[in-house]
Amino acid sequence: INAEYMGAKSEAYRSRILRMSDHEDMIHDAQLDYYGQYAASCSSDRTIKIWKVSDNKPTLIDTLQGHEGPVWQAVWAHPKFGSLLASCSYDHKVIIWKEVDKHFTPAFTYADHRSSVNSVAWAPHEYGLALATASSDGTVAVITYDPATGQWTSVQFEAHQIGCNSVAWAPCADPNGEGPRRLASGGCDNMTCVWRLNTDAEQWEKTASLEGHMDWVRDVAWAPNVGLPYYTLATCSQDRTVMFWKQSSVEGEWTKTTLPRFSDAVWRLSWDVTGTLLAATTADNKVAVLKEDLDNTWQPISILDTGNAQPVTAA
Repeated sequence: INAEYMGAKSEAYRSRILRMSDHEDMIHDAQLDYYGQYAASCSSDRTIKIWKVSDNKPTLIDTLQGHEGPVWQAVWAHPKFGSLLASCSYDHKVIIWKEVDKHFTPAFTYADHRSSVNSVAWAPHEYGLALATASSDGTVAVITYDPATGQWTSVQFEAHQIGCNSVAWAPCADPNGEGPRRLASGGCDNMTCVWRLNTDAEQWEKTASLEGHMDWVRDVAWAPNVGLPYYTLATCSQDRTVMFWKQSSVEGEWTKTTLPRFSDAVWRLSWDVTGTLLAATTADNKVAVLKEDLDNTWQPISILDTGNAQPVTAA
């Protein structure tokens, strides 16, 4: 969610939001591509719809059919790899779609999960074309494309005992893709786990188990790296809380800040490109935009009631 868009006040923009739906069932996710020219939405109607949104009127340009269950998430790859989209579904599958002649077709299907695939996340582009997935079977998979062979390979590992709801990549601090590669995952065991790739063994190893939430961890989101001397990981939960975890270095200890409880369960998190604003979406159809004060206190600066599609200033 783009905080700048949430602050938009024009009636024209709000009408675009209301009209950008042609699904026959509940919409679970909608994401803009890198340039903000196209949007992908996915639904319980088992489809993904591609919209051109750069014009005054959003235009439906393609409907992707291939999943056999509700589609939970659809995410765009970095444009250096072309026009690629990854989707995940209740049908245990991940489909990577590629645009060919202005039409999206499946380029690869990953079907090794044993239960619903709840989250997908592309790696920072410096690492090459790689996708992480999280499933209700408790595992995380990392799917990697080898441009030399044109083949996709995968590694899958146990992450959470009960089920995994979300996965996210840590930002890459090196423009050449050097340095440690890390993931965070959130599970139904109320835990957030941090993983690091052991390049010698080609295995993902757990480096931290972050405890604090009292219910399912619904989403995890790393703040973009903009030269700050620390890493920030945000997590949200069914327990109605958002937590911020900070680490001064890859090997450093984690410190935790817990925000006051929200009005309902917090389902999704999204950072702005600078890592200074965080959007938190709750189960009662509200989106809160949070900003850190000079005294390191996070405060809501805007709250959007999506039922009315109008931003209001936080009290």
